[in-house]
Amino acid sequence: MRRQSTVVIAAATLSMVASLLLVDSALAVPPGASGYHVVKTIPIGGPGKWDYIVVDTAARRVYVTHSTHVVVLDADSDAVVGNIPDTLGVHGVALAPDLGRGFTSNGKANTVTIFDLKTLKPISTVKSSGVNPDAIYYDAGSKRVFAFNGRSANAVAINATDGKVAGTIAVDGKPEFAVGDDQGHVYVNVEDKSQLLEIDAQKLSVLHRWPLAGCKEPSGLAIDQKNRRLFSVCGNKKMMVVNADTGKVVATPAIGEDPDAAGFDPDTQLVFSSNGESGDLTVIHEDSADKYTVVDNVPTRKYARTMAIDFKTHNIFLPIAEFESTIPKGEDEPAMKPNTFGALLVSK
Repeated sequence: MRRQSTVVIAAATLSMVASLLLVDSALAVPPGASGYHVVKTIPIGGPGKWDYIVVDTAARRVYVTHSTHVVVLDADSDAVVGNIPDTLGVHGVALAPDLGRGFTSNGKANTVTIFDLKTLKPISTVKSSGVNPDAIYYDAGSKRVFAFNGRSANAVAINATDGKVAGTIAVDGKPEFAVGDDQGHVYVNVEDKSQLLEIDAQKLSVLHRWPLAGCKEPSGLAIDQKNRRLFSVCGNKKMMVVNADTGKVVATPAIGEDPDAAGFDPDTQLVFSSNGESGDLTVIHEDSADKYTVVDNVPTRKYARTMAIDFKTHNIFLPIAEFESTIPKGEDEPAMKPNTFGALLVSK
């Protein structure tokens, strides 16, 4: 709500009036309780939609998936510094800094591209052993990359060092986002079954299949590795906080509508959900391992449903574009306006 104030000044200099006006302007749209707010929009442009976004905190790079390629930004200057081409239908990016390699899941090509983290040049392309590789995760413990195939209900495990396929895992449902503890355990939401799977990264087997009762279409997933807690965001405006060892749901804080990504910042103990339909970013504080308080719902923009955290600055990036006002017949959302693709920068 726009704040208005009436200042009655019997006698004041012009400088005093100017100062009062500046204060009033600053208070017009104050940051919420979390302090987070949209700072600016980073223009990228070009045709095509997007999916996930990843920040390489150490290398100061932001990887933004964009339909047929991956745009790479400088995390500090926001400038476009590179491009990874020929990633048709790209969904996600996984980083293996210990190996100097990155990996993209190319949904329409049914492949995984391996690229050099320094030069961004492709090294090789691996068949995904399934249809529509979507979520992708690098497990440092096993040095394997897991690409989850959204339309064939399975996942492919690739040896990150040589690009050879180590095997496939039956998911028995539509896998969504994946995370891990870097100790040989990989977790993935199964959207159409409302389940959370724990996978043994060495044996390539499903250890547990935990139900997420009351969670509609779990999508985004994040992890607190220290406290062993998983954060699944659900289509019915709630987050499921799950014990990563037992599968027990310990909390269900409220979030916005149509989430597709979650994040956890261990330094601030904040959990985030990016919500596309409600056009906001839910900020939740981890009071303890099993207690969570909703701090804020930061206005972002409609369809800003994925996000990534810069763990150095604690800034958050959300891909976004401008859209037409009407939805074409047979489509879920309106068409993008040309050359409006970019990313929101949310900061304190």
